[in-house]
Amino acid sequence: MRHRLPDGLELYYELHGDANATQAMVFLNGLSQSTAAWAGLVHALGKKYRLVLVDLLFQGQSDEAPEHRSFEGHAADVADLLRTLDLPETILVGISYGGAVAQRFLVNHPELVQRGVLLSTFPYKDAFFDAIGYSWKQALLTGGYPLMLDVMLPLVLGRSYFLNPIITIETLKNSKASQSPTPERLLKLVRATEESGDYLEELKKVQVPVLVVHGEEDHLCTVEMGRAMYQSLPHGELEIIPKVGHTLNLECIPDLIQLLDTFAAKVGQTV
Repeated sequence: MRHRLPDGLELYYELHGDANATQAMVFLNGLSQSTAAWAGLVHALGKKYRLVLVDLLFQGQSDEAPEHRSFEGHAADVADLLRTLDLPETILVGISYGGAVAQRFLVNHPELVQRGVLLSTFPYKDAFFDAIGYSWKQALLTGGYPLMLDVMLPLVLGRSYFLNPIITIETLKNSKASQSPTPERLLKLVRATEESGDYLEELKKVQVPVLVVHGEEDHLCTVEMGRAMYQSLPHGELEIIPKVGHTLNLECIPDLIQLLDTFAAKVGQTV
């Protein structure tokens, strides 16, 4: 489905699961992901929840804007979409890039969400994070998305995944390359990350329960970043998953389903 934003651009989104459920989960993708990234969770979670999968601008089947969108701008787009959907109690789930957008959403549009889940994401950047981002950008400019993917994978999949892959690395590369985002789109997304600053102080304003989840082997968005978010959030919970890296919606789908289901069940939690 498509949602027209105030500026005329359109967001692509999908509705799945139980249309009569009392809770909804809204999923925001990582940098080079699309709604397809959540395929492993849809069947199990769809039995109990209404699910909304969203491609941000420049991702998947959504439009490409003339200028890049800041994380705040993406959050405003998602808020405009959610205002038009008749959703019950809403849990916003964002991974990595989508998690950075979710942080802004929780601060700027608190009336539209009752809970948040921040997966493998960053509340600030350090020199190592910036160095990784620079290498990805240079790979993209030099060899397009296929080369960027070669450079990305050892940093977004844990060591344990390479030693015992759920999907072979070659198959993963081929499937990603077939839905390859254009360099122009990815560069616009990268720009938002480059311009983002330390958001820890802002997170102190969030008044809803938030679950922070990180992989033990995540070299990009480290466990330390997860702890910093957890410590800044007034009503935060922290889960560290052993032997997984950055891409939780691929590396540990059963664990992630269980965590989301358990967190959603805490309906009576007081804040």
